[in-house]
This record gives sequence, C-alpha cells and structure tokens, in this order.
Amino acid sequence: MPAAAQIYSWRDANGTLVLSNKRPGSPAPTYSVPQAPAVRTTRPAAAARSSEYDDLIVEHAERHGVRTDLVRAVMQVESGFNPHARSSKGALGLMQLMPTTIQQFGVMNPFNPIENVRAGVAYLRQLLDRYGNNEQLALAAYNAGPTAVDRHGQAVPPYRETKAYVARINQMTKGRLVEARAGTRIYRVTETVDGRTVTRYTDQRPAGGSYEVLGTR
Repeated sequence: MPAAAQIYSWRDANGTLVLSNKRPGSPAPTYSVPQAPAVRTTRPAAAARSSEYDDLIVEHAERHGVRTDLVRAVMQVESGFNPHARSSKGALGLMQLMPTTIQQFGVMNPFNPIENVRAGVAYLRQLLDRYGNNEQLALAAYNAGPTAVDRHGQAVPPYRETKAYVARINQMTKGRLVEARAGTRIYRVTETVDGRTVTRYTDQRPAGGSYEVLGTR
C-alpha cells in the first residue's frame, strides 16, 4: 500500500545533517547511520544489529547484577548498536563512554565492543549502587552525570534530554523501570572461583562467604 510520512531535517551543533519524523527542537537523541557518517537520525538505523552483542550483554549484565533488557535499552538509546558511535560531547562506542569513565575502568580502545560493554555495564552498576538500585536515578546519572542528580536532591534533573532519556528507556523495557523498593536488600557477594575473585549481586542473603549490604531497592 502507498505510504507517506513527514520527514524533517536540520543541522546539529557539529553541522551534521539530522533526519527525523519529529519536528526540529523535539527532545530526542540522535544516532549515527552506518556507512553514512555525515548523517544522523532520531531513530536507530540498525537495531537488528543488537543480536551481535547479545552474548556480551548477557555476560556483563549477569556479572554485575543488572537486567539484560536494561543494558540492551541503554545501548540502543546511546549508540543504536553502532560500536563506532561518537557524540558531540565526546562519548564513544556502544555504551557512549565519556573520557572519565574510559580512564576509570582502564579502557584501552573504547571502540572495541568487549572493552566498551565491560566498562559501560560496570559504570551502570556503580550508579545503581550509589542510588540504592533506583534505576531511574542511575539512568539519569548515566545521561546527565551523578553531580546533576545530587544537585537536584537525588531526583531526575529537569533537563528535557534527561527526562526524555529515562522515559524512553522505561518505554523500551515495557515500563519495568523501577525506583527503590523499600525492604529489599541488595548484597554484593565476593567469591573465589578457580583461583579468581568473582563478584555477583543478589537480593537473597548469602548463606556464607564475604558479602556487603549495598542498600535497598
């Protein structure tokens, strides 16, 4: 059947052509287009490529006790699953790591999916720990920085981009984005497996071993 749609275009701060089905000025992230570095869109151009990173997503999500659908949604919104994505603010790769995060987690090549996802999920876990497993605040901090979240009384900052970012991921995870749930403790358990130190997270009190209570969710 014939179809028609209104397409809008404009130039971003870097002079890159942006194509969108939304009017200019609408709060929306933009994504690079594979094989077309001079163009960005407000919808991921290659969402099907997410399957390429499923194993990495599952591995690091389970290692750090973060929901796989949350990690996948963050990756999609941040880069559209483009490992070579760059933002105008200096964020790089699949999880759009900022220079401070790259340095903190010892990333040698932020365009390497293995390194990028490892650091991105570890940083997301760090933010979840900081905000008592409140996913909304952790995501707001991932987007705007923890300083902004703290400056606004540990609430989602009233920035259009950040509010749209949190709302979009909430929609992509089918409304499962949760705030802290009173009464549920989160434990960080440290174990030695085959001579290696392994850290995992659980809401079940460990029967033994070394563990730390992080807070509630």
